[in-house]
Amino acid sequence: MSLPRLGITVLLFATLVATAATQSSPQKMLATGRVDEAISALQQRLSASSTDAEPNHWLGRAYYSLQDWDRAIQYGEKAVELSPNQSNYQMWLARAYGEKAESASFLSAAGWAKKARVAWERAVELDPSNVEARTDLAEFYFEAPGIVGGGKDKARAQADALLKVAPSKAHWVYARMAEKNKDSAVAESEYKAAQAASKDEAEGWMYLASFYRNAGRLADMESAIQKAAAAPSKDCDPWMDAAHTLFRTGRNFPLAMELAKRCLAPDKGSEDSPAFKAHTLLGQFYEKQGDKNAAADEYRTALALAKNFKPAQDGLRRTSR
Repeated sequence: MSLPRLGITVLLFATLVATAATQSSPQKMLATGRVDEAISALQQRLSASSTDAEPNHWLGRAYYSLQDWDRAIQYGEKAVELSPNQSNYQMWLARAYGEKAESASFLSAAGWAKKARVAWERAVELDPSNVEARTDLAEFYFEAPGIVGGGKDKARAQADALLKVAPSKAHWVYARMAEKNKDSAVAESEYKAAQAASKDEAEGWMYLASFYRNAGRLADMESAIQKAAAAPSKDCDPWMDAAHTLFRTGRNFPLAMELAKRCLAPDKGSEDSPAFKAHTLLGQFYEKQGDKNAAADEYRTALALAKNFKPAQDGLRRTSR
């Protein structure tokens, strides 16, 4: 039985509205690298309701992607103030605090690090099943000194908890801890266990690639990257990581550029590896190879999506002299 003409029209309209809403959601805009568009839309939402936690949260994430830690903190803190029991809000605020600590002066870094720890601990407390928050917290514990709340025993406790729900992440934590202890044999074994347990095969291979790079085993690193390039992935994050790794080690630029270009596909973009960062990295590749015109084009394309992204601004300045 066919729908009446009016019913078909209504159904088509509803589908178009739903599709448009998905395409214009903050998640979609940030995943496809349209960060300036996302900020503008979110600011409009805030002007209509300044007490809405969600646009504050997403503005924090937008500025985080631009590496603007101060504004990421500003909006992240507002989101947490308005909705203090959201685990993801606490996690993203913790990440902004952590980045601020990395870039802060020696005197103020400890204060930011303590804020990060408190927010990460709160994120895990609010949602013990939040794998990303628990992994972040574990990393904080094994990287941070005891004076700001770090500790190997704390990190291991988080890894033990992860083992039940996300074994790949748990083995990654164990591996990182072994690396910190300069136990290369255990680290490699744990990275291999992480790769074997990984549901995202490309990400698992990049765990090993990172280890081999740190160990100076560049041939093994490139072999792992080749496997990551051929493996399935839910998004382009592992491939962007691989492209960066090859760039920093000066190896296999053609493969690296092909991997970066994968992040320009709308269905593979992600918040961590948006299109403007892929264009910026491609600009750096062209610049390294002496093609300033192609590099400048990539930087301009990046800035058309994210006008305040400093690495692209700096790149365009260098190649336009």
